[in-house]
Amino acid sequence: MKFLATPLPGVIVVEPDVFRDPRGFFFETYHAKKYRDAGITPTFVQDNHSRSTRGTLRGMHAQRRQPQGKLVRVLLGEVFDVAVDIRRGAPTFLKWFGVTLSADNFRQCYVPPGFAHGFVVTSEVAEFEYKCTDFYDPADELRILWNDPAIGIAWPAQDPVLSDKDRSARPIAELMEQLPRYTEEGR
Repeated sequence: MKFLATPLPGVIVVEPDVFRDPRGFFFETYHAKKYRDAGITPTFVQDNHSRSTRGTLRGMHAQRRQPQGKLVRVLLGEVFDVAVDIRRGAPTFLKWFGVTLSADNFRQCYVPPGFAHGFVVTSEVAEFEYKCTDFYDPADELRILWNDPAIGIAWPAQDPVLSDKDRSARPIAELMEQLPRYTEEGR
């Protein structure tokens, strides 16, 4: 199993060891000790699963008072997955990182608390699963405009399918007072 650092501190790409034979494949989707040794230390309290069609963009999402870390992966299809550092005062504030996750490459990505998260489906359909470090609270949610030029994410979709909530997301400049503050502990 490989744990790959990214330009954003705490955002980690996981490449599991996949064992294939004529029957199919086997791999560990989570192993607490291995993940902890690689710096992914939180306890996960909620699992989520979504199914979306090509061009669907879900994001950019975060929570204010109950920030969630997310360990994400794709069970079917392919997505372009994105994390944005929204911690005011962080050296990487408003920087983003994107990675292709698919059922074929088995990659996972850990997005720590203090980062916004989103993805766009690049296959006909995708099933997306993620573990969260805190419970979802709709009243606590931040929705950041997916194509905010202040962030400049290079999405592989120009006219994505969005939910009503994501269509009404706000630019980051309007949310500054609601964003988490960076501390030396990296949170």
